[in-house]
Amino acid sequence: MVRIFPLYRPQASDGWHANFDGFQTSVKAQSGDSHVYSGAPLVCRRTNHNDSPFGIFYGENPLDDFFPLFLLEMSFVIIVTRLLRLLLKPLKQPRVVCEILGGIIVGPSVLGRNDKFSKFVFPENADFLVKNIGIVGFMYFLFLSGVKMDMSLITKSGKKQLYIAIIGVLLPFISSNAVAFILRKSMDKELAKISSIGAITSNIAITAFPVLYPILKELNLLSSEVGRMALSTAIISDGIGVSAIAAFEAAKQGEADAKNSLWYMISMIVLVGFVVTYVRKLMNRIVARTPEGHSVEQVYVVTILMGVLVIGFVTDALGIAILNGPLWLGLVIPDGPPLGSTLVERIETFVMDILMPASFAFVGLYTDVSVMASVEWSSLRPLFAMIATGYVVKFFATLMGTLFFQLPLRDSIALSLIMSLRGQVEIILFIHWMDKKIMQQPSFTLLVLVTVVITSLVTPLISFVYDPTKPYMVNKRRTIQHTAQGTELRIMVCIHDQESVSAIIDLIEATNPTPSSPFAIYALRLIELVGRAAPVFIDHEKQQEPSKYSASDTIHNALKLYEEIRCGFVKIHSFTVVAPKRTMYQDICELALLNKATLIILPFHKERLEKLGGGEVVRVGVRSVNSNVLSHAPCSVGILVDKGHLRNPLTAHSFRHSINRFAVLFLGGADAREALSYADRMAMSLDVTLTVIRFLSHNGEGENEMEKKLDDGVVTWFWVKNEANERVVYREITVRNGAETVKAIQAINDDSYDLWIVGRKEGINPMLLEGLEEWSENHELGVIGDFVASDDFGGTASVLVVQQQMLREQKASLCGSIIK
Repeated sequence: MVRIFPLYRPQASDGWHANFDGFQTSVKAQSGDSHVYSGAPLVCRRTNHNDSPFGIFYGENPLDDFFPLFLLEMSFVIIVTRLLRLLLKPLKQPRVVCEILGGIIVGPSVLGRNDKFSKFVFPENADFLVKNIGIVGFMYFLFLSGVKMDMSLITKSGKKQLYIAIIGVLLPFISSNAVAFILRKSMDKELAKISSIGAITSNIAITAFPVLYPILKELNLLSSEVGRMALSTAIISDGIGVSAIAAFEAAKQGEADAKNSLWYMISMIVLVGFVVTYVRKLMNRIVARTPEGHSVEQVYVVTILMGVLVIGFVTDALGIAILNGPLWLGLVIPDGPPLGSTLVERIETFVMDILMPASFAFVGLYTDVSVMASVEWSSLRPLFAMIATGYVVKFFATLMGTLFFQLPLRDSIALSLIMSLRGQVEIILFIHWMDKKIMQQPSFTLLVLVTVVITSLVTPLISFVYDPTKPYMVNKRRTIQHTAQGTELRIMVCIHDQESVSAIIDLIEATNPTPSSPFAIYALRLIELVGRAAPVFIDHEKQQEPSKYSASDTIHNALKLYEEIRCGFVKIHSFTVVAPKRTMYQDICELALLNKATLIILPFHKERLEKLGGGEVVRVGVRSVNSNVLSHAPCSVGILVDKGHLRNPLTAHSFRHSINRFAVLFLGGADAREALSYADRMAMSLDVTLTVIRFLSHNGEGENEMEKKLDDGVVTWFWVKNEANERVVYREITVRNGAETVKAIQAINDDSYDLWIVGRKEGINPMLLEGLEEWSENHELGVIGDFVASDDFGGTASVLVVQQQMLREQKASLCGSIIK
């Protein structure tokens, strides 16, 4: 039997689809009659119809139906792109490059050259479904990009970002236009039009925010100084470039009739005005109706997602490019919680991992290297000269601007490379130009290949040139051990949630702030960045916290109350940072560096809550944050494992109400010396009893002579200072291996201690840990810290694991040993 399917037919006015020429199809049915269809493209396909649900066992081919064929196509594309991401990850290739290459591989340039593969997986009469799904993927990608964009960055940006953006747009725009007009006579007729040249050169000049954000996120640069500057510069660049592209689009519309240009501008202004006024008010009303700390109701989420399709239809019907509408809709949605974050959490995975592979398969089906190779180079040379000139000038223009503002050379090169990145937005515009007949398939293929080459080369260079952690590698000692008593002690505390505040306050109080030795506490509230692209840093002494993050008020009020109670002894400076978990350590290290902190206190990623019957709450992503801080901190670091025993009611009398029993497990090394120095400050408090247990190996086996001398010096200093202090006890235990070390610690544990203090790992005699490393799970705590913090150890005492600051040469040697 023969079925006749209408193939996808693009709009004649405007859109983002590839055009198909109308043709006549003659179909001869089984009766022998001939029917001729003209104008609309039709596809004839022979299919077998059998009502049996087990068609394959009855000799049916499931690929005779469009839907099973579509499922096969989608599965194949996703598998190919995933494999490419796995293979190219060691080469530091971004996701967008892998997906474009995946689309090219399944297209006519590689696998599609095989006739059997094309007929089996991507037959000409069925690929229209992938193309339409691909367009929907691009729609939702731009919608999500709009949701994440913070347009207030334009007003917050300084002159530096503004001038760099203007220079980075104007110079490549002028230079590529100059090349275009020089070579205009050798151009294709459509490409030689002023509107076409203007559209292409405008695209060359801008750097799209939706392209930059995902790549910077992959490179862990969102929280870096260069990353923040790049995002601000890109938004300004987008504002300039989009206006230019809209102007040339209007000129393109008016080539046939001047009225078309007028109607285009009127339609766009009316639609943008409607979205900015009425739709934005509706979104703000949704936010106002959502209770604090709750997600937006599902009905609103579904309505907004449906609105993406509706506004796409409206823009296409009005003759405006179909993908403009979803971007505008995303821009008017308030970023961050509750609405922006809810939308991103609900659909980002589906859009990026399911729809976008189809979008790049759509691109790959129109990318044909053989077609490009078959045409004369003279027809492609003008276009190549335009884009090559524009990209080169853009790099040097940005570099010139950054150097003018006296940025370091490496930072300037990194920013210039970042502003050269190309990706999804450029691909979308290439498709649009194909639809507008500005260019043909050979030119489209050339542009896609140039995009892949530039981004694939630039991304690894960014990682090579710019290391965001380099500023934290300092040579000056910032440790407890090397901070003289009687001077101000600067401590930075990191807070993820309300549960960790009480324990941190009690730990600070137990550290014994006094008028002669005051504390400066830098409290950083950490919030995961969801639903927006640009990280947020708030200094509560200088700016007001946005209402969307008002849940932090309880934390800051508790800290403020403690500051009032300890007036004159403790000064607290409150900050909030909203950043991705993977780059949060950069904000922590940078704040510690700027404020010359001596110690950073981090909460452990697991915490026992008495209100949950002693159950544990696990903070997702905090473990990686702690590990990165340990690796890059410009000072000493302490990880607090809170088991609830340190917490006291936050009242004026809670800090001097009972005796706290603390114990130091001294196994030697720099970290142990730092832990003992910290405990020494506690020993000065009348409310603290301190027991120090030093572990020595039998007959001195495995000892490092230098480390042993340094340990002896610190221990002798501590004991001489506290010899007359009846609240301080010092003991030594000799062991032969790790098993005896654990046994000795277990014997000490009589559930009478409130806090165990232990060095992490640096400089410990390996004989003391022999046989223990294999079962250690939480490496950020070290072997002994992990043991005393585990449930197997028992007890309710909290644990403080201390790591002494690693200097620049220590970090370099550590990296070298890891590489080896």
